[in-house]
Amino acid sequence: MKFGVVQFPGSNCDADAFHAVGAIVRQPVEMIWHQSENLAGCDAVILPGGFAFGDYLRTGAIARFSPVMKAVERFARGGGLVLGICNGFQILLEAGLLPGAMLRNKGLRYLCRHVHIRVEATDTPFTCAATLGQVLKIPIAHNEGNYFCEPAMLAELEHNNQIIFHYVRPDGGDAGADDREANPNGSLHAIAGICNRERNVLGLMPHPERAVELALGSADGMVVFRSLVASLAAAESAVRRAPGVTAAVPA
Repeated sequence: MKFGVVQFPGSNCDADAFHAVGAIVRQPVEMIWHQSENLAGCDAVILPGGFAFGDYLRTGAIARFSPVMKAVERFARGGGLVLGICNGFQILLEAGLLPGAMLRNKGLRYLCRHVHIRVEATDTPFTCAATLGQVLKIPIAHNEGNYFCEPAMLAELEHNNQIIFHYVRPDGGDAGADDREANPNGSLHAIAGICNRERNVLGLMPHPERAVELALGSADGMVVFRSLVASLAAAESAVRRAPGVTAAVPA
């Protein structure tokens, strides 16, 4: 299996994502410059956090038109796994690969601290190694992380179980309507991460790549990367077992 980490001008978490995949879960990983339209045979693509193109106009609005996004869109439409973290989530929203939009944080302040999020579904390639209801301690670092969508879309997200992470209290309890400690950016229904209907594209505002070693204050983000590895390994195994497939399939 092979991972790709997309680099935009202004990305600042690309090295963190590269480290998490290459050094911690020990899988092949390659940096992909935003001007490339070739995903270099990757099986999973990560859009990292940062300030792509300086967040001019609005977060993700310019990055959405980078040449690489044409390849990412084709990859996602074909069932490829795409993980958008923070700014990457914002770019996925702008590209229409995920529904909704990001508003300025409630209080109009940049937020950088650990939060707690609860795993609401384990039937995705990003959470299959988690347990339902598991609470993860993961940092945030953003100015526009206040997720919003129209009521009809919220109902659709809930109906399809597309809300994968909620901000919660440390004990896993729901965040109150005005609970800025548990839901610091004021996201609608305390939404921290969502997936598409096909469940192969995930966006979340917290940074799992910054929570992969205890020295960073938490290793809870590992569950996302372990899930990706397990999902890709299962897919490779299924291909090998398919009728007519020979041992020529790469190990």
